[in-house]
Amino acid sequence: MDDLKQTASPKRPPNALHGVLIVDKPKGLTSHDVVAQLRRRLGVREIGHAGTLDPMATGVLVVAIGEATKLSAYLTAASKSYEARVELGVATNTLDAEGEVSETRAVSDALVRELAGARDLVGATARDVGSLLERALAIELARVEQIPPQFSAIQKDGQRAYAQARRGETVELDARAVQVHDLAITGVCLEPPSVDVTLHVAKGYYVRAFARDFAAALGTVGHLGALRRTASGRFDIADASTLDLTRDALIARLIPLETAARATLPSATLSKQGLIDARHGRAVRLEDVITGDGGPLPHAWFDCDGALVAIGVLAGDCWKVLRGVVPHVSLL
Repeated sequence: MDDLKQTASPKRPPNALHGVLIVDKPKGLTSHDVVAQLRRRLGVREIGHAGTLDPMATGVLVVAIGEATKLSAYLTAASKSYEARVELGVATNTLDAEGEVSETRAVSDALVRELAGARDLVGATARDVGSLLERALAIELARVEQIPPQFSAIQKDGQRAYAQARRGETVELDARAVQVHDLAITGVCLEPPSVDVTLHVAKGYYVRAFARDFAAALGTVGHLGALRRTASGRFDIADASTLDLTRDALIARLIPLETAARATLPSATLSKQGLIDARHGRAVRLEDVITGDGGPLPHAWFDCDGALVAIGVLAGDCWKVLRGVVPHVSLL
């Protein structure tokens, strides 16, 4: 214990806020707007979000506060679930309802007939829907690459793609690896023609691009008419707080740092010597990680009292520290 006292780093004050807040982002706000509001409301500067939502989208926005910002890269990497509406027959330059109309194309009679059978389509997947919709769902479920929207934050030639697109320039973006875990129809409409779907997708997937590609597979054009994120990793819309809550109510909904870390990463417990080494940023011997699966993914390291110590990863014959965490005085 004397060694720990001599080597411990400065502790977090007991009244500081450290954890994850799940926000139900309202339509019209950017993700940055939400962070700015929370900084003012909570009186905390160190706040960031994991997984940007466009202004027209609503739903789960994972917000990391204090030391939890060190989890941001792992929170962002989680898979996401969405409810989306694809409006058919009209394309926009941004691929969503906030853009300018760039093309219109008639919806085929065959597709109209399928949409007319709305009761038969709800809950459909690629395995049990016939003809056009079956093919479009199957194509998307099999997708391994996706071309991102021109209006996106991706860097192209040293500039954000959206900046070039706003100047009227055509931006040729490279396809990116994506994965669709699940996709199903939840509703259809004839006037205007649209299809409601639920999606569960891996990191980096653009639902706006899905609307473009899904419509193309149906033989027309389309755009994203509505979007709601219902889950991000282990965090569900049921956990979300609205921004109209009081400061005390928001704090009460804060997921403690240790709980968030265990929900985001595999966990491991360090021995006394492993704790000392981790606090100094030194390599940790294999025998000093006394619990954990030993897999190749980054792990959240805890001391024997359950406090988060660091994030580490297996590197050959030892573990190395990726991010240290300031020790706490007491769990929030």
